[in-house]
Amino acid sequence: MRAPIGDFTDARPAPDCLDLLTGPVAVAVRAWTGPVPADQVLYVDTDPAIADTAVFVEHHGADLLDTSANCVVVAARRGGDTTLAACVVGSATRVDVNGVVRRHLGARKASFAPADTATGESGMEYGGITPVGLPADWPLLVDAAVADTPWVLVGSGRRRGKLILPGKALAQLPGAVVLEGLGVPVTREG
Repeated sequence: MRAPIGDFTDARPAPDCLDLLTGPVAVAVRAWTGPVPADQVLYVDTDPAIADTAVFVEHHGADLLDTSANCVVVAARRGGDTTLAACVVGSATRVDVNGVVRRHLGARKASFAPADTATGESGMEYGGITPVGLPADWPLLVDAAVADTPWVLVGSGRRRGKLILPGKALAQLPGAVVLEGLGVPVTREG
């Protein structure tokens, strides 16, 4: 099957590819419910050597710059408590950690979680963290622009492979909250 975005000729329903996903992602796909059917979550095989966004877009299609999203893990602190949360923003934007994230989570301080914390707590590989299959107690913050995108490319839980799903499916994931302005344009200083 041809993917609805990008230049992928071998897209397969994720429920048919559970063995290619990390444990938490496979469990989430297996238990998938909601208005978007599980067979609309597609898996595409990708080469981890070209995972950098610019190279990936050049190889798999320019439309992916506007339809791919990153899932990053943040650590929000208030007093002695730390809350891990995931943020999904378009790949051409950055997460507003010190504004939208910090305020939404009621934190005094918020920052990107260390890689070993993000991977250890999520059960996913660095560079492949996906909003599908995150720990149930994590808030999942989704930029409204991403949720409004017809098809979105995100990680699969591993550096190899990606998931393609309707943006509105991200809003139905456990713990999901859709926020305006979560992703802000990347500015280049020079």
